[in-house]
Amino acid sequence: MKLTKDSLAHFGNLELLAKQVVEGFITGLHKSPFHGFSVEFAEHRLYNKGESTKHIDWKLYARTDKLFVKRYEEETNLRCQFMLDVSSSMHFPKSENELNKLELSVFAIASLMELLKKQRDAVGLSLFSDGFKLETPAKTNMAHQRYVYSELEKLLQKQNQITGESTQIVDAIHHFAEKIHKRSMVFIFSDMFDGDLLKDEDSFSALQHLRHKKHDVVLFHTYDKSKELEFEYENRPYVFVDMETGEEMKLNPSQVREKYKEEVGNYHNKLKLKCGQYQIDYVPADINEGVYPILLEYMIKRDKMR
Repeated sequence: MKLTKDSLAHFGNLELLAKQVVEGFITGLHKSPFHGFSVEFAEHRLYNKGESTKHIDWKLYARTDKLFVKRYEEETNLRCQFMLDVSSSMHFPKSENELNKLELSVFAIASLMELLKKQRDAVGLSLFSDGFKLETPAKTNMAHQRYVYSELEKLLQKQNQITGESTQIVDAIHHFAEKIHKRSMVFIFSDMFDGDLLKDEDSFSALQHLRHKKHDVVLFHTYDKSKELEFEYENRPYVFVDMETGEEMKLNPSQVREKYKEEVGNYHNKLKLKCGQYQIDYVPADINEGVYPILLEYMIKRDKMR
């Protein structure tokens, strides 16, 4: 389903919307090359020849003609922490009904939570910009999950309150790495607009810090491909405004497009390379592609962990 700014109003609340998104996603998987994934994927694993047949799910065997073993809570539980960049640049682009980077991230996190709930995984949420706005521990109980949904909904309701907050992702990740003591899967949603992030190895070591603490890290790099990568603007003068500093620049996009695309392309390539070096899953998240590619990347990641 295509998500828009009106989607939440239509479904009433974020949890119901996320359930609908996941339902459509799972249905789509059955019609795609990834049909091997199932809504039940968290509850079973393939039977290994030679092990006890005590826990084989014979009903599932009758439906699939494959042997699966029922998995139990202690086998499937993960601690999953979401880190969401809520700085001003995440409010780009401004649109009447299309999603911006923050809104896509919120809908993606809510949908991922629905998948994680099916596996009884613990979920925590941290919001950051120039400091931490919210930090919750990872828990599995329903009251906690509803609290996280409510905090995400608040972000959607504050879309017009852009405050000029900068991104201090380096400090945020170092802080987070020191605070989370139990091994977790960490999902980071950010446009990575931190001026110091790639200047030298010391600043980029923030992500390495998480890996050093033995966390599994997935970076969902959110951006608007058409505007922020391809610089697709009409051939006329524009006033570009830095959403974090308020700095303005008047120019014609055609004058800088090629140089801009080269510099931004180099930045993205270096970011991807650095993540590869530190065994961090780098996932480009173009807001124009919606939530499904993000959910698919998670499913692939989870499948590899079995």
